[in-house]
Amino acid sequence: MTDRLKNLSGTKSRKPVDASQDLTSILSSKVVGQPNVINVIVPYIEMFQAGLAPDNRPAGVFLLLGPTGTGKTRTVEAIAEALHGSAKNIVKVDCGEFQMEHEVAKLIGAPPGYLGHRETTPMLTQQKLTAVTSDQSALSLVLFDEIEKAAPSLTRLLLGVLDRGVLRLGDNTTVNFDKSLVFLTSNLGAKEMMREISPEFGFQSATPGKAAEDLTQKLQGIALMSVRKKFSPEFVNRIDHVITYQPLDAQSFAAITDHEIDHLQNHVNSRLGGRCFTVEVPFETRQWLIEHGTSPEYGARELKRTIHKYLTQPLATLVAKNQIEPGSRARADVTPDGLKLIWRVVSQGEETAPSHPTVLLVDDNRDLLQFLERLMAESGWELIAAENAAEARKLAAKRKPNAALLDYMLPDGNGVELAQQLRQKLPAIEVILMTGSVLGPEEEAICEEYDFPVLRKPFLASDVMNQIRARLASKTNRAR
Repeated sequence: MTDRLKNLSGTKSRKPVDASQDLTSILSSKVVGQPNVINVIVPYIEMFQAGLAPDNRPAGVFLLLGPTGTGKTRTVEAIAEALHGSAKNIVKVDCGEFQMEHEVAKLIGAPPGYLGHRETTPMLTQQKLTAVTSDQSALSLVLFDEIEKAAPSLTRLLLGVLDRGVLRLGDNTTVNFDKSLVFLTSNLGAKEMMREISPEFGFQSATPGKAAEDLTQKLQGIALMSVRKKFSPEFVNRIDHVITYQPLDAQSFAAITDHEIDHLQNHVNSRLGGRCFTVEVPFETRQWLIEHGTSPEYGARELKRTIHKYLTQPLATLVAKNQIEPGSRARADVTPDGLKLIWRVVSQGEETAPSHPTVLLVDDNRDLLQFLERLMAESGWELIAAENAAEARKLAAKRKPNAALLDYMLPDGNGVELAQQLRQKLPAIEVILMTGSVLGPEEEAICEEYDFPVLRKPFLASDVMNQIRARLASKTNRAR
């Protein structure tokens, strides 16, 4: 309770990052599942900070493409948070409002002599660019959202901005963009991208590296082709980078869910003050939210709507009815039939439900144990270890792990037999076998019947994590 109250002020404003901090790591924690995007944009920010940005043009011009809900607008907001301390420090132009040619005059104001000249205030002025900077950074962020919807005259107007960094207003004054990052977002090619990824859509963590790489190349090709069809060569040539956002995977959706739940807790703390309480969302509930809140069409936006519908709104009802005491714990659990969530106040003395998966590792390899334990701890996972089948059965009965990673060769049996026993006791557990040898025909048949994937040694630790994530993503369906 005391720790939560100490953090109340931190939920209202965020401190911008200073030059000594690693901007890449900060942005990577805010923009989920798009590491390539951050790696492209950050060098332009660093060039500006070092005073080495090009003269007489924007510090960087980026066209962000990809399916909806993959984080295009969120990227710009995250940069604003990191540089200026607020996601609102952006000059945003919704291009859907400028689909007609005459509407473009709202951006620069009507020239003298036109009716209503004095009443037409330009949307893009030097004062507005300056207003979105901060004491920590003089770099302004300008976002043209859904650029493909704008009238052709808007893209022609931007030619001078992207090339020379200057926009001439209707009253003949100029606006300089040489201290600006310009972002253009678009859903161009999104339908074609969805047709490409739909057969494999879902939680693609377990997709072989080559297949994932091929998919990335195909999506980039689709995006570039769509851009060249829509915009003139001289417009495309003024863009520093065309960045294609990738579909989100299981790890990304899990990270977004964790972030949204943390945001809900901070919201409870800041709004309720001394009446605040702890929000508990167990791992099974988080998986249920991901299962019901993700789709290829809407990406992370649908997940956020699902969290709002099933967590925020019912919780608000309980608060309004004074059914949650200050300092107590409110937990959202999945009903036994798996059809809905229910909120309840947790009784005193009841253990806190883990919010991340618990994994049982059965192996006598100490080095592997230590390495996986460190890797899983970084992701918030809990690892419990056993060196033989008997110890594993006791731990599983007591801790009820979400997944098990079993070596085939055990001192008192083999991993296939243990996997069957664990599945009988815990029907929802995900079991993955590890082996350096070839399984016999009977054991191969058992693994196929029970859907036990087999990892052949040696393998990368990231392969293990991705395999577990992919298996846990479909856990809710099996539990039903």
